[in-house]
Amino acid sequence: MTSAHPTATGEGSALPFFVYGTLRPGGTHHDSHLRDALATVVPARLPDAALHDGPGYPYAVAAPPPAEVLGDLVTVRPADHDALLASLDALEEYAGPGDARNEYERVVREVLTPDGAAVPAWVYLAAPRLADRLRRSGTPMAGGDWLAHAPGPG
Repeated sequence: MTSAHPTATGEGSALPFFVYGTLRPGGTHHDSHLRDALATVVPARLPDAALHDGPGYPYAVAAPPPAEVLGDLVTVRPADHDALLASLDALEEYAGPGDARNEYERVVREVLTPDGAAVPAWVYLAAPRLADRLRRSGTPMAGGDWLAHAPGPG
């Protein structure tokens, strides 16, 4: 389900975002990064992924079915999209496809909305070196819902 890595100015850049941790409504980074740019927020699921606890925020890692991550599909106003994409890349420590400094990789994945629609969206997954470590020694969060496990708001 992962596509090629479109660039911020290339094909696919105006996609919505799937957020699953501190960027979700009620999360610690939602208001500072998303609230003023939002057009819509819809509950969604990221299939074939598991959620792992991080140092105050979660990591989504590709995983076999039936694993899934719960979150929200966020659409932003078109005029805000490029600036938000750059802001989220900085927040998520994403320097570009395959960059060794990446904390997360920004990829296009299909997420599922409550009506069953499969929608392509930007998703920040744990970078490969971190994902490998989490698969080997991490414990996925039961239920795949960060807000159900997060300490305090977000």
